[in-house]
Amino acid sequence: MKPLNEVVKRIIELRQQGRKITLLAVCPNSSAVLEAAVRVAAANNAIMLFAATLNQVDCDGGYTGWTPAGFTGALRSFAEKYHWAGPLYPCLDHGGPWLKDIHTQKGLSFEETNAEVKKSLAACLEAGYALLHIDTTVDRTLPLGEPPAIETVVARCVDLISYAESEHLRLGLPEVAYEVGSDEVHGGLVDFDRFNIFLRMLKYGLENRGLASIWPAFLVTQVGTDLDTTQFDALAARRLYETVMPMGSLIKGHYTDWVENPADYPSTGMGGANVGPEFTSEEFDALKDLESKERILCRNHPGFQPSGFMDALRAAVVDSGRWKKWLHPNERDTDFSALIHLRQDWLLRTGARYIWAEPVVLERRQKLYRNVSEVIPDPHQYVLERISRLIDRYIKTFNLVDSLNLFG
Repeated sequence: MKPLNEVVKRIIELRQQGRKITLLAVCPNSSAVLEAAVRVAAANNAIMLFAATLNQVDCDGGYTGWTPAGFTGALRSFAEKYHWAGPLYPCLDHGGPWLKDIHTQKGLSFEETNAEVKKSLAACLEAGYALLHIDTTVDRTLPLGEPPAIETVVARCVDLISYAESEHLRLGLPEVAYEVGSDEVHGGLVDFDRFNIFLRMLKYGLENRGLASIWPAFLVTQVGTDLDTTQFDALAARRLYETVMPMGSLIKGHYTDWVENPADYPSTGMGGANVGPEFTSEEFDALKDLESKERILCRNHPGFQPSGFMDALRAAVVDSGRWKKWLHPNERDTDFSALIHLRQDWLLRTGARYIWAEPVVLERRQKLYRNVSEVIPDPHQYVLERISRLIDRYIKTFNLVDSLNLFG
């Protein structure tokens, strides 16, 4: 499997030859999403990335139940299941201070959260991650909404890259690629001029630490999309591509879910795009549809015991408290049941990814599968097919069909 740094260089070469592709990074927020993604990669002979946050996958198991080693092990298992020997790149997404929710909830100091992040970086390297996203744009010691100074962002970024490089060399591991920056407004880098200042300071900072040969494969900044916006800014993306391409980097977009103009990604030079919540939402809808079929079975078969899956899922999401993270300012301190129906539905869809691995949810899901197997022989395959169709759409739109042949 080629190092991702070489893949990025090849994408730049291909673009200059008229072949425009964007790498898809699937966020593995459930076992079903991970399996569907590997299945689609195998079916399309496509290169694929997997961007896992510290909330999803970490030394404590995250909300998926996977440690970094468990995650890469699951990736290999699914590759074997679908007879796929092509490149599947496990990546860390948003590795930095206070970007694991529990660090903020516990009120960790910078020194404490930074030490925890370094432990996570070491675990990711040992597990065989191909890329580390170093994101130091959050500082919980500052007033809400105030971004850290660029000098602070750069210094912390260089420190974490330096640590990762020392661990990578100590362990004698293959080359690892880096991604830096953030498209979050709180990061203070979304302004084009500030982003350029960040790049210059990062280059100087790396050189000053004896890391002149290290440079990010991907850079992240604002390209129009966020949690509530689905219009990709093609003009901004093209300008950013022209800025970073001479440095040997590409722009990577986060918040690509439900984007209205995905074909503009490859045409403007976007190197990669992360997609996650959209796939969780489809998994949610597929299971909801299965429960609708189950209700019909219960009506037609007196004594048939329903699974109660959606009720269990709702209770688990609400009890987790994770939905509060996505509340709008005017919704703060509002009980879940007091929110309007549309907001409750959105929060359930978004929050489902946090509780897929909860024992009660898994147990009810299996009961749902057993019940509807009366009319759908393999309910799990039904769910996989629903998720796979969405992933397949991105593979085709990003011109990744048979992309493996381009990186031989």
